[in-house]
Amino acid sequence: MKHIPETRTPILIVDDDVTHLLSVKALLKDSDIPGPALVSDSREVLPLIREHGFIFVLLDLLMPHMDGMALLKEIKQQFPDVECVVLTAIDDTASAVKAMKYGAYDYMVKPFSRDKLIITIHRALERYTLRKGMAVSDRPHSFSDLRHPEAFKDMVTRDKTMARVFLRAEVVAPTQYSVIISGESGTGKEMLARALHRASRRADAPFVAVNMGAFNAALFESEFFGSSKGAYTGASEKKEGFLEAARGGTLFLDEITDLDISRQGVLLRVLQEKEFYRIGSTRKRTVDVRILAATNRDIELEVQKGRFRADLYHRLNMYQISIPRLADRKADISLLAAHFIKAFARENNKPAPGLSTELERHLTAYDFPGNVRELRNIIASAVLLETGPELSPASLPEPSPVHGVIPEPVPDFPGGPDRDLPPLSEIEKQYICKVLSAVDNNRTRAARILGIGLRTLQRKLKSFGTTSK
Repeated sequence: MKHIPETRTPILIVDDDVTHLLSVKALLKDSDIPGPALVSDSREVLPLIREHGFIFVLLDLLMPHMDGMALLKEIKQQFPDVECVVLTAIDDTASAVKAMKYGAYDYMVKPFSRDKLIITIHRALERYTLRKGMAVSDRPHSFSDLRHPEAFKDMVTRDKTMARVFLRAEVVAPTQYSVIISGESGTGKEMLARALHRASRRADAPFVAVNMGAFNAALFESEFFGSSKGAYTGASEKKEGFLEAARGGTLFLDEITDLDISRQGVLLRVLQEKEFYRIGSTRKRTVDVRILAATNRDIELEVQKGRFRADLYHRLNMYQISIPRLADRKADISLLAAHFIKAFARENNKPAPGLSTELERHLTAYDFPGNVRELRNIIASAVLLETGPELSPASLPEPSPVHGVIPEPVPDFPGGPDRDLPPLSEIEKQYICKVLSAVDNNRTRAARILGIGLRTLQRKLKSFGTTSK
C-alpha cells in the first residue's frame, strides 16, 4: 500500500500492516496535524523522503525486507534532520537505547493513545524547527539579537560567550523539550533554568526547583509523587508531591546525576508514561510538567561508567546547554563585582564603595574555582568589613586566594621574612571574630558571609575557645 495526500504533508507512516496504517491515520483525524502519507513497503521509504521532503517518519520495528532499526539507521545517515519515532509491540530497553543511539526522537510501545501520539508528533516537529533555527544561531551573535531579553534580566553578564548561551536558551524556550543544563558549580545553572521558564509558554505556571542529591531512596517517591492520608505511619493528611506542585509549569531537577540509580528507573517510567500515583492512592494522575535538568558532572561519562541510565539520559537530553565557567568569561568579573558591591551595600545599610583598579586586576587574574558563587562571597565579606570609600586588595579577608594571584613585593622583615608573622590559624581566628563582631555575633549570618556551614563555624569557634553566641 502507498498513499500520498494531494496536500503536502510533513509526515510519513511506515508499517507492513495495512490495518495498523489506516488505524494510525484514523487516530490523527480531527487533530491539527496534517493528514499523513502511508507506505507499507519499507524499501520505498528512502526514495519517498527524497521526493516529497518528509520531515517526520513513524516506522514500525518489525517489517519484512528492511526492518525498522535498519531503516532508521539509513534514514538518519541520508537525511539526518528527519525526525523518526520507532513503534514496537515489545517493550525492550536494549532496543529503545539502540534506537536512540541511531538518532530516533522517541520509542513508543503499542498500544498507545491518540493523545500520546499527537503530543509526540508535535514535539518531534518542534525539534525539527528548532534544529533549523539553531543552524542560524550558530553564527556569532550579541545580546542585541535576543528577542526577549527581559527573561534573562536576573543574569548579570556582558561576555560574548554568554550571548550564545542566552540565544540557545531563547530558541528552545518556547518548545516543550526537556533540557540538560551543564556547567561547574556556581556558574548559574538554576538562574538559566528560571530564565528558560520565563521565556516559555509555561511562564505563568509554577517553577519548582528540586536538589536531586537531597533524597535517599525512601524519600524520593513520597516527595515526587506525594501521598494520601494514612498512606504510612504519620501521614495524617494528603501531601502534594513535586510533580503536582509544578503542574502546568516547569520542574527543575538540579544535580540530576546525584539521583540514586535505583530511583532513575522510577523517574524514567513517569516521564515515559506521563502518569503516576500518589503513595497509598489508586487514582491515576497525569504529568503536565516540563523537565529541565542540571549537572556539574560529565553526564555522558556517568552513563559510560554505569552510574546513570542511558535510557533516562536520552529521554532528558532532547537539548543541551553548557554554561562556561567564570574564568572563561573574564569580561563578566568586574561587572559582577560591581553588582555584588551594590547589593551587599544595600543589605548592610551602608554606602556602596567603589572598586579599585588594583583589586579589579587581582580579581580578573584569579581563576575562581567556585565561579560566580565564590566571587559573590568574596565581595560580601569585603563590603561588610571595608569602612573606606573603595574596595582594594586590603579589603579582602586574610587569607584570600585572590591576594596571591598578582605577587606583591615581599616585605623586608628584620631577621628574615618569617619573623613576627602570626600563624595562619591565628589570622583565621582574627578574621572570623571580626566578621562576628560586624554582624552582632549572629552566627548564621556570619557563616553565610564566610562561605562556610553553620556547624563548621561552630566547630571553629569551639576550637578557638570563644563564647560568642
